[in-house]
Amino acid sequence: MAEEPCKYRLEREVGRGSYGVVYEATVSDTGRRVAVKRIRCSEPETVEMALQEFWALRSIQSQHPNVIRLQECLLQSGPASIQPISSRRKPPSHLLLVESCLKGRRSAGEGSCFLWFITDYCDGGNLNDFLLARPPDPRLHRACMQQLAGAVAFLHRNQIVHRDLKPENVLVSQGPSGPELKVADFGLSKVCQGNVNVNQYRLSSACGSDFYMAPEVFEGRYTAKADIFSLGILFWAMVELVTFRDADSQKELLGVYICQGKNLVSVGEALLENPNLELQIPLKNKKSLPSDVCKLILDMLALNCKERLDAFQLEIRIEQLSYGEKLQRSGS
Repeated sequence: MAEEPCKYRLEREVGRGSYGVVYEATVSDTGRRVAVKRIRCSEPETVEMALQEFWALRSIQSQHPNVIRLQECLLQSGPASIQPISSRRKPPSHLLLVESCLKGRRSAGEGSCFLWFITDYCDGGNLNDFLLARPPDPRLHRACMQQLAGAVAFLHRNQIVHRDLKPENVLVSQGPSGPELKVADFGLSKVCQGNVNVNQYRLSSACGSDFYMAPEVFEGRYTAKADIFSLGILFWAMVELVTFRDADSQKELLGVYICQGKNLVSVGEALLENPNLELQIPLKNKKSLPSDVCKLILDMLALNCKERLDAFQLEIRIEQLSYGEKLQRSGS
């Protein structure tokens, strides 16, 4: 078990990756459950992603129920030195210390330091595992669509482009009225400077997860509408439970793809290679989806981003869907 910040008691490890280790923890004086992500500040790429996530979440002036909340960020520079990082826009001296790690300027004798991200604890795991553990449920799917569309519209209003939307980066909290989704993992996000329209702000770094990346991201010229393409793939995979097996982890993951011989090619890459490609939605059962759901997903996956829905149009379109409404009325 890692060295504990005195304010929190680490209970158990719940996740681990190249980016950091996540623990379930409790606040020492109240017993409230939180999640603690511990990130070693030794690799430049890791520190850069951590700082990106910190500034993205701290730039938000209000909270949204479907966006993970960063409650506190701590810097540990030694066994007995754990201090909070200020939420001020200008980085304080201890944040500059972390940035110096990024630039590789720390002396070899100083040892490692860590960033601790304290966030909401989500007891339902990630959306990928949550959905695959359940039979198809249009009412649940519609609720997921509404929550994720609202979260992305909120982020875009706050000039934040997530750039890595996928089921593994959405956490699930079991609330009194059903599952509550939380968009998380902002390590690849971009905060667009100034009072700008994110649907016109040009980004150039090609980043994200291949199966969810928009065609234009592969070319390195895109706007916030790349997030809508990622959501479109997520929605499509969710409503039809389309999966692939990850080559490294051998884990079953939600994601839509195009078969080219024995190769699985992402939808974005396939559209880029063949602009005339017609996407077949539904992919599995021709009677499984209402036509308005199929049309919505196709409009989210338009090759030309100018023809693609933006986050604000998406919210309205989902409210107009009949998908899941019959079940919702009969269950109320």
